[in-house]
Amino acid sequence: MLFEGFERKQVDCGAATINCVVGGRGDPLLLLHGYPQTHALWARVAPILAQKHTVVCADMRGYGDSSKPTSLPDQSTYSFRAMAADQATLMTRLGFDQFHVAGHDRGARCAHRLTLDNPARVRSLAVLDIVPTYTLLTEMNRNTAGAYWHWNFLSLPAPFPETLIGANPDFYFGTQFSGWGAAKPGDFDDEMFAEYQRCWRDPAMIHGSCSDYRAAKGIDFAHDTDDLDKKVQCPVLVLFGAAGVMAKYFDMEAVWKRFATDVRTASLPAGHFFIDKFPQETAKILGDFLRG
Repeated sequence: MLFEGFERKQVDCGAATINCVVGGRGDPLLLLHGYPQTHALWARVAPILAQKHTVVCADMRGYGDSSKPTSLPDQSTYSFRAMAADQATLMTRLGFDQFHVAGHDRGARCAHRLTLDNPARVRSLAVLDIVPTYTLLTEMNRNTAGAYWHWNFLSLPAPFPETLIGANPDFYFGTQFSGWGAAKPGDFDDEMFAEYQRCWRDPAMIHGSCSDYRAAKGIDFAHDTDDLDKKVQCPVLVLFGAAGVMAKYFDMEAVWKRFATDVRTASLPAGHFFIDKFPQETAKILGDFLRG
C-alpha cells in the first residue's frame, strides 16, 4: 500500500481542489511530482523524510486526482503561477506559514515559481533535474530540441496532441520513460507505475498536461522574462540524473547560479527518473540538504 500511515486529503484551494497525502512530524516539506507522474512518485521517499519532517505530497492541477479544468485561451489556467498559487494555498490550509519545497520535472518548475512569488514563505528549494524554463526555451538547439521533442509536440494547439496521445496513452507515455527519460521497466515500482497509468489514461489529465506545456512556452515565459532580475534567496539544491539530458547539455551549477544566490548540487547515476530508481538515495540527499 502506497503511503501507509499518511493521511489522504482533498483540499479546496479556491481555484482548484488539490489531492495530497500528509504524514510525519517536524518542519513542513512540500513535494511536487513531474510529468507524466503523480504524487505517487514520492511513495518510497516520503516515509523516510517523514521521520524528521511533516511531508505533504500533492498532485498539481491537471494531474493525478487534483482538479483538471479546461484551459482558457490565455493559458493562465495552467501557468506555473496558477499552479504554484494552488500549492501555496494548500500549505496555508494545512496550517503551514513557512515550508521547504522540492519538485521534480514540472513540479520543480512549479516550485521555482512558488519560491519567486512567495519568497518569505519558502525556507529552501530543491529542483530535481531541470534548468529554469527561461533557460531551456532561450538556449534550445538541435540537441535539446531533439531530446526534449515533447515540449514542442505537447504545446501544439488542442486537440491535436490530446487526440494522438488519447489513441494509445500507455504506448505514448511509455515512450517518455524509455526515450528522453532513459529509464527501463525495472526502474519502477509496480504499484507506483500502475498509479501513473491509472491517471494518465484520463483524457482530462492528458488535456491538463498538454495545457501545462502550452503555458510554458507562452505565459510562463512571459512571467519568467519579467522576473529575470529576481534571484531566489533561500538555499537551493540542484539534484540531477548524471546520465540525463539536462546534465549532458547544461552546466547545472553554472546555470542555476544565474537564478539563485545559494546553490548546492548533487547527482545520482541515472537518467531523468532517478527518484523511482534510487528512492533511498534521493531521500538521503534531500534529508542532508534540509538538515544543512
